[in-house]
Amino acid sequence: MSQNQSRLAAILGPTNTGKTYYAIERMLARNSGVIGLPLRLLAREVYDKVVALRGLNSVALITGEERIVPNKARYWVCTVEAMPQDIGAEFVAIDEIQLCGDPERGHVFTDRLLNMRGSVETLFLGADTMRKVIGQLIPNVEFIFRSRFSDLEYTGPKKTSRMPSRSAIVGFSVDNVYAIAELLRRQKGGAAVVMGALSPRTRNSQVELYQNGDVDYLVATDAIGMGLNLDINHVAFSSLTKFDGRRMRYLMPNELAQIAGRAGRHLNSGTFGVTGDAPQLDQEVVDAIENHKFTPLKKLQWRNSRLEFGTTNSLINSLDKISENNLLIKAQPAEDFRTLTALVDDAEVSARASDGASVKLLWDTCGIPDFRGVSFTDHTSLVSRIFNFLHENGEVSENWLAQKIANIDKTGGDIDTISKRLAFIRTWTYICQRKGWVQNESYWREETRAVEDRLSDALHNALTQRFIDRRTSLLMRRLKQKESLVAEVDTKGEVTIEGEFVGKLNGFRFQMDKDATAEESKTLRAASIQALQPEFNLRADRMYNAPDTEFEFTEQGGLMWGEYGVGKLIKGDDILSPRIEVFVDDEAGNEVITKVQKRLRHFMDRKINSAFEPLLAMRDDELVNGMARGLAFRLVESLGVIPRSVVAKDVKELDQDGRGLLRKHGVRFGQYTLFQQLMLKPAPTRLRLVLWSLFEEFDEFPEAPPAGLVTIPETKGSPKGYYPRAGYRLAGERAIRIDMLERLADLTRIQDVKDGFEANSDMLSISGTTLDQFSNMMEGLGFLVEKGQRDKIKPEPQEGVELKTPETDEDSVETFYIFKWVPKSRPTRKEFIQKDNSKSKKNKKSQGNKFKKQSSKPMKTEKSLDPDNPFAALMALKGKS
Repeated sequence: MSQNQSRLAAILGPTNTGKTYYAIERMLARNSGVIGLPLRLLAREVYDKVVALRGLNSVALITGEERIVPNKARYWVCTVEAMPQDIGAEFVAIDEIQLCGDPERGHVFTDRLLNMRGSVETLFLGADTMRKVIGQLIPNVEFIFRSRFSDLEYTGPKKTSRMPSRSAIVGFSVDNVYAIAELLRRQKGGAAVVMGALSPRTRNSQVELYQNGDVDYLVATDAIGMGLNLDINHVAFSSLTKFDGRRMRYLMPNELAQIAGRAGRHLNSGTFGVTGDAPQLDQEVVDAIENHKFTPLKKLQWRNSRLEFGTTNSLINSLDKISENNLLIKAQPAEDFRTLTALVDDAEVSARASDGASVKLLWDTCGIPDFRGVSFTDHTSLVSRIFNFLHENGEVSENWLAQKIANIDKTGGDIDTISKRLAFIRTWTYICQRKGWVQNESYWREETRAVEDRLSDALHNALTQRFIDRRTSLLMRRLKQKESLVAEVDTKGEVTIEGEFVGKLNGFRFQMDKDATAEESKTLRAASIQALQPEFNLRADRMYNAPDTEFEFTEQGGLMWGEYGVGKLIKGDDILSPRIEVFVDDEAGNEVITKVQKRLRHFMDRKINSAFEPLLAMRDDELVNGMARGLAFRLVESLGVIPRSVVAKDVKELDQDGRGLLRKHGVRFGQYTLFQQLMLKPAPTRLRLVLWSLFEEFDEFPEAPPAGLVTIPETKGSPKGYYPRAGYRLAGERAIRIDMLERLADLTRIQDVKDGFEANSDMLSISGTTLDQFSNMMEGLGFLVEKGQRDKIKPEPQEGVELKTPETDEDSVETFYIFKWVPKSRPTRKEFIQKDNSKSKKNKKSQGNKFKKQSSKPMKTEKSLDPDNPFAALMALKGKS
């Protein structure tokens, strides 16, 4: 049968429909076949099943890190990326075809969907969301829908302490998985752990603990969602968000269904729900999961597979092509493409990649996955080294490879240490699996596999030792009630005794249950604190070693560690040195309090030094002296932004040398404001407002304006001094960013301000306003604004072009504004006193402002005249005349 006559079928449906089993049966009915699976773990599971049916000599396994290819292999079990495309197999199947929409790997699945065919039969297995797009892309495809064998029901939230047996709790980070497993060890006797990063050997050992009943609970990442068949009755989500490699996002209903579908395999019905911090699922999401109704995929990720290897530029251009089919959207740059673009900038790599063969070799080496995850720079450096070896010698240096593997071949250490070594050996296993990259392929493949097996066994033992108490597990399966009072803390911070809620641990503060009676309180608190003591120390250690990315300050001066409020900023001796008050119970002990205090101090010091680095450099520059040094300190005190009117006298007395010194530090002497340009960025602005509000002792701190806006509406009730600290100047009903105001001043300076001028497109573009808003803003800056109307200028008639006649009179006239600068006359002493008194009364009325200070110092009256007149020179000339 020719390829054009071969059967094309899409076997679609929800989980637990036997799609993969059906594909295996169809493959084994042919003389040869290839099946592509989404995970190495699943590929290994299917390989073991096919070997049991057809024997070792008939079955090959190809993944990124494993290559078992007997001489007479007829059936090939692979990951989708590793599927051989040139063996002419009668049968081809691609599992989880809905991953064509995945941002990271989707382009690979799309390529297999479009181009991979069996000579007799081709199957696409996956969700029904692919039905429409497959029908649009592939003609003559047969669709077969398979219904789920059992029902799936939502049961709502459950505490971890009350989780039913044979449950799987799903987390989306290693820390979350470990925390849940530790909690289950204390409450339920232990849990098996399954993650995508585990080797097949470790994963199989952990699953065996669960399947044979040593433990009744499984803690896993979303790796269990891809076809791993386990005896699970209930799936609980500990979170509804995950980091997808670029950002934190909520899981889509179809992704939740893929995982929840692991419950109730074959004919046994299953349930799913939430636990811990995860919120309740919306009813629409529940209905979609229970009834298997999801939004169809409309676009598939695509990357050009017809690559040109003449030069590195031609390769990059071919990878960067856009499909002519509007159903295929160009995928985001994948890891191999990012590695390639980084390496072409390397002089040595670029010189070596000078012909088609070397460019093809470079592209092959860029395909080395970054299992190690140290950093992108470290990964590109490794790929560069491998490419240089292969290009120069035709193979990787054996001595260098042996040394790298020897450094990893150590089974001691904790779980994290062994996991890192396992990730490292995966890289070398991948390299040794590439044909022709090492001198003695079979030896190095066996060696890396042996190292991986030793590390896998060590990791399994470490996981078992940490997360499974075999004796407790055995007792809890046989006893219905406990004999002693035990207090436990779960990952949500809830403290339970005998499974009953007694309070909650928020960060490092314990809150007793309000419903507890006075008689219970003493015993409950004593038991709770006993359980909390190791938790306090564990959290303090984890917090002390956490990266700065886990910490944040709030707009109101609070200090957060993840979701926990662990302290707050309080006024210090100067504006750049706030003090820290920690939120830690006394029972936690001085060691915990000190550790939390130090970690928050380190975070804030680095935050301030990073945000105000140019400002602090100017303050510490010994070359800045005299009047310039005094002005520099004024700028530091105001955190990089100060109205010129406040320091007009100092600026006037500053000589050119002093100005030059300050300009070297980025200080701009604007007509309205003195500022450092870098201090207007969002991060310094947000921190400046918090530190200023803190130092001024406001009850409520004003928030920073949204980033990127040139003008913002006036904020009613803002405290005095808010706009300069926010990087803006109030002008009329809007405030304009001070750097853009200076650019606007540069444009108005060249205009005839005496006779008047109109706003041009540059002025409106710089201010980001409409003409009406611009006129109001100019009036706020002190200009005289005259409004008028005039006939619109009609365009010159052109031959053969008919001009449209205005429908109304309004279409034939336009509004315009004339802006003039009219110097204000100085008020008499009597007028000045009256104006000053009116301001004092106004200030008294505004004392009820929500941003009032806590101090009782009297407010200073403002000067009646603004000495920062941008056209002071014009006034002086008029006075002389």
